[in-house]
Amino acid sequence: MPELTTALPILCLVALGGYLLGSVPFGIVMARLFGLGDLRQIGSGNIGATNVLRTGNKLAALLTLIGDAGKGGGAVLIARALFAEDAAQLAGFTAFLGHCFPVFLGFKGGKGVATWLGTMLALAFPLGLAACALWLVTALVFRISSLAALVAAALSPVVAAIFGWHSMVLISVALGALIFHRHRANIARIKSGEEPRIGRKQRQE
Repeated sequence: MPELTTALPILCLVALGGYLLGSVPFGIVMARLFGLGDLRQIGSGNIGATNVLRTGNKLAALLTLIGDAGKGGGAVLIARALFAEDAAQLAGFTAFLGHCFPVFLGFKGGKGVATWLGTMLALAFPLGLAACALWLVTALVFRISSLAALVAAALSPVVAAIFGWHSMVLISVALGALIFHRHRANIARIKSGEEPRIGRKQRQE
């Protein structure tokens, strides 16, 4: 983790700001703007871009993806510009928490993959690119989106350690652990062979 240089009261404000930004449910917002109904009653009920795509509106799904990734990356970049790297990591982490447990939706949020990738790209761009590449390669080989996210989350701390991004190891482990926690149901379906593959229409994610 980076050296702690930012004053504790400032870090508390950064944490709150990151969480509130992460809590903005772009999937819900886009679904309403495009007249798609209550996203929580569609498909898997998830608030992320994958479930928005199930409505058939690709533009709304793309905007949701950009928004969810952008709030993680944006929290990092704002905190870094105003303060220091310790604040940037904290902002990214709490933005991720906000997406997964948003105060505006009774703490019932998404699984956080887009927000995680946006956060990683902003914190350490090469490591973020590696995480994206790991997701893409796994998705192309196995055609399972959730498995791709799990592989990328599991290997990101390893990549950080191997290539010397030591300040990124701890947050990569923490974010990866939360990715696994949010994908518990997916993991169970992967084990049972019931997890849907990319390109195959299913009711559940």
